[in-house]
Amino acid sequence: MRPTAKDLAEAAGVSLATVDRVLNDRPNVSQKAARKVNEAIERIGFIRNPAAVNLARSRIYRFLFVLPQTGDQYLQELLSQVDAAREVMRADLTDIDVIQVPSSDPHGLARRLSQLTTDEIDGVAIMAPESPQVRDAMARLIERNIKVVQFLSGQERLPAADFVGINNFAAGATAGKIIGRFLGHRVGKIMVVAETMMAQDSIERRLGFDSIINGQFSHLVSLPSLETYGDERRARMVVRRLLENHPDVSAVYVMSSEARAPLAAVEEVRDARALTIVVHERTPFSEDALKDDRIDAIIAQDPSHAVRSAIRIMRARLELREPIASQEKIRIEVLLKENL
Repeated sequence: MRPTAKDLAEAAGVSLATVDRVLNDRPNVSQKAARKVNEAIERIGFIRNPAAVNLARSRIYRFLFVLPQTGDQYLQELLSQVDAAREVMRADLTDIDVIQVPSSDPHGLARRLSQLTTDEIDGVAIMAPESPQVRDAMARLIERNIKVVQFLSGQERLPAADFVGINNFAAGATAGKIIGRFLGHRVGKIMVVAETMMAQDSIERRLGFDSIINGQFSHLVSLPSLETYGDERRARMVVRRLLENHPDVSAVYVMSSEARAPLAAVEEVRDARALTIVVHERTPFSEDALKDDRIDAIIAQDPSHAVRSAIRIMRARLELREPIASQEKIRIEVLLKENL
C-alpha cells in the first residue's frame, strides 16, 4: 500500500504535525526536522497526494473558458456545454466561468489574458485564432503558473500548453477522402470555405485536405480558400463571385465550425443537392441539411467531451498528475444521413 503521512512521521521520527508543516511549507520547522522528513520521503517512497490535500482543505478550483464573442450555432453549443459543466462541477469544488472576447482583436485578447492572476484563476481554456500576441500572452500565463489549455484551436510553437481537440490535419484529410470518393472519376473543382485562415485549425485542415486531393485525386482542383470572417454578407459576396467565375465547381468543403452562412450563400447560386458538400461540426442546421441531402457528410467532434476534457486536464495539472491521454483524445466522427 502507498505510505501515508502517519507512516512518514514514524519513519522520520517526528510528529504528524511536523510532517504536515514540512509538506505544506509552513513555518516553525527546524532544519533538522525538515531534513529527517525529506530523507524519509525518499526512503519509504512517500508520494504526496495534492487532490487529497485540496479536498481536506475544501479548496475550490477556478477555471475559465475564453470563447469567441461572435459565432453561430456551434458557439451556442459550446456555451451550453460549459454551463452544463458548471452545474455538475460545483459539487466537486470546481468553479467554472466563461468570458467571450472578439477573436478579430488579438491585441485586445492578449490584454485581457494579461490581467488574469493566480489570485482569481487556476486554469484557463482558450479558443482563439493563431496570432503572435495571443501566443505570447498564453506563454506569460504559463509563467505565472496558470494552467493553459488550447481549446479546439491551437497556437503554433506553444508546446508548453495542453491542447484539446481533434487532429485537424487528419480531419482535413478525411474531408478530402470523402469528397474524392463521392465524386469518383468526375472532373471538377472544389470550393474551400473558412472563417479565417489565421486560425491554426483551418491551416491544418487545409494542409490535410490538399494532401489527399493532390496525392490521390489529381483530376480534381482545389481552389484557394475563401475567408468569410464570420460575416454573412461577405460570405454571400465571395461565394457568389467564385461560383459565377467557376461554373465547373462540383464540391464544397466548409472548414469552419459554422456552415450555415456559407451553405446559404451556395444555395442562392446553385442547387446544393447537385454538389458534394462536406462540413464541420454537428449543429441543428447541419443535421437538417444532412437529412434532406443538401450536404453529404459532417466531420464532427463532441463538444461536451471537449469541455469535460479541458476541465480534467487543468485539474490534473494542478494536482501534479499526468492527464490520461486515451481519455482526453477527442475523436473524429464522420456523420452521414444513414448514421445520424
